[in-house]
Amino acid sequence: MKAVRRVLPWVLAAGALWFIKGSLGLFVVNLLLVYVMVAVGLNLLMGFTGQISAGHAGFLAVGAYVAALMGVHAPGLGALGALAAAGAASAVLGVAIGLPALRLSGFYIAMATLAFGVVVTEAILQADVWTGGADGMYVLAPTLFGVEIGSDARKFWLVLGVTALSVWAAANLARSRVGRAFLALKESEVATETLGISTAAYRTLAFAVSAFYTGVAGGLFAYVVSYISPDAFSIELSIDFVAMVILGGMGSITGSILGAVVLTVLNQYLAVLHDFRALIFGLAVIVCMILMPGGIAGAARAALERFRG
Repeated sequence: MKAVRRVLPWVLAAGALWFIKGSLGLFVVNLLLVYVMVAVGLNLLMGFTGQISAGHAGFLAVGAYVAALMGVHAPGLGALGALAAAGAASAVLGVAIGLPALRLSGFYIAMATLAFGVVVTEAILQADVWTGGADGMYVLAPTLFGVEIGSDARKFWLVLGVTALSVWAAANLARSRVGRAFLALKESEVATETLGISTAAYRTLAFAVSAFYTGVAGGLFAYVVSYISPDAFSIELSIDFVAMVILGGMGSITGSILGAVVLTVLNQYLAVLHDFRALIFGLAVIVCMILMPGGIAGAARAALERFRG
């Protein structure tokens, strides 16, 4: 029975990807996998430590531009080296945001991270010699072990591999001593300090890890779309990421995946509605959150418990 429970989620995930590929195309599947990685990283921050970030599109932008610039100025690094650089750059900025945020909580952290996203966009516009400014820049096809990853099919295997590795790492982190410390922070910072756990160190670490995930996802995003501009990293995208985490289930890695899948697919199907898309999308998310306050993962667990008995 344990073997079935371990294998079943992967079988369901493969089936979902196959269905989405057939109805929306491989490009959307690749984009979906990128958003899964962002949602997982953001959930490590929001769901495990209780810190809200409304500016994760900024970390995504940093990762995207770093990976794109590595392809131009350091092509010898290849895709994996560029992704590592993208993640590292975002992690450094995550620490830079996390340290001042130690004095903040709740709404004020959300506002600080929101401002960070705006600052990143403005920095990209000002550094037009490197980034192309408002005109954006084309992203060269990455290479992996000397093989060019130019087609959507090849990009799929790269994105799938990196995302699967990130989900596995996050699941293990959640069960580790660090993950338990993150959860303790969420419950009570005073009690956490009493147990000898440094709230400052772990809050900053959570920001760094979450930013690293999003930075690597940003590099993958650049590879998938092949062209990036500041407009792609809007405040609305940051809000979408937060919605993915909340809708999927705070503190649930599986929930992050489900939230990313549902909102990405919903967004794609609503694209034909143009002016009404944002309104219907927002209403759909609100209704889902009201009906499932514990997120999709929480609702699924409750349904399973009722089924068992």
